[in-house]
Amino acid sequence: MSTETTPGGAYIHNIGYRHYDGPRLGRSYARRSLFSQSLRGAYGLGRSAKSKVLPMLLFGVMCLPAGIMVAVAMFTKASSLPIGYTRYAIFLQAVIGLYLAAQAPQSVSRDLRFKTTPLYFSRPIERSDYVVAKYAAMASALFVLTAAPLVILYVGALLGKLDFAAQTKGFGQGLVCVALLSLLFAGIGLVVSALTPRRGFGVAAVIAVLTIPYGAVSAIQGIATLQGSESAVGWLGLFSPITLIDGVQSTFLGGTSSFPNGLTPSTGAGCVYLLVSLLVIVGCYGLLMRRYRKAGL
Repeated sequence: MSTETTPGGAYIHNIGYRHYDGPRLGRSYARRSLFSQSLRGAYGLGRSAKSKVLPMLLFGVMCLPAGIMVAVAMFTKASSLPIGYTRYAIFLQAVIGLYLAAQAPQSVSRDLRFKTTPLYFSRPIERSDYVVAKYAAMASALFVLTAAPLVILYVGALLGKLDFAAQTKGFGQGLVCVALLSLLFAGIGLVVSALTPRRGFGVAAVIAVLTIPYGAVSAIQGIATLQGSESAVGWLGLFSPITLIDGVQSTFLGGTSSFPNGLTPSTGAGCVYLLVSLLVIVGCYGLLMRRYRKAGL
């Protein structure tokens, strides 16, 4: 270090400059780090104890019925589980909705509120990396939430000596169902949450988007059934996220429908359900990309 004296008597300290010689990990490392941090944050890991309470409580609530069902099936020596693998997530849709409403705003709204989003978009990460990491983390968190009870059911069924082939097939179908549900719900939750920097508004909006269409669709389906318009019941399910999943699982994954009178959509209608579900997932990704083109704000 050298010191120079200016004519005014001030001192200039030249401490030298050494450029960085370490490894440059690049975009892929930054993207993986953001994914990991977001996934951990969805369960409160690495955050305060208070942040862990709700996600861990909801995780326990998701798994508890599966444990009870397994215990009952083993105690009574039943020949099958009380509920199918593909229907379990639909049966507990309220818990999934609460989890999504709590964690999706936490994932993106806080970045907008505290103006940290532009920092992510400085080198080396880009907007597409941010969207992919956040979407993948939220979908993975939902998959863990919904797949864990299926694992409990499957292990319990095998311990109860139920038919291995049938249980393995049902378990695989259940995983496909919850994977599709996780992608669909994650996209919807993130799109809604990214519209506002206020977490409270995001929570309320996600709950509204999930519950209001479901309530309306269920009510109209009930009316259509009473009036004998059963052909309309299947198509009405296209207008609610959870009934979209219900239509797909009952048509292609061997599940039973929650529609009035257990009506199962036809194969053609089931193809439309699947297509609409995929379009919504792709559309949510596109809307997130569009949103974060303006998020340098």
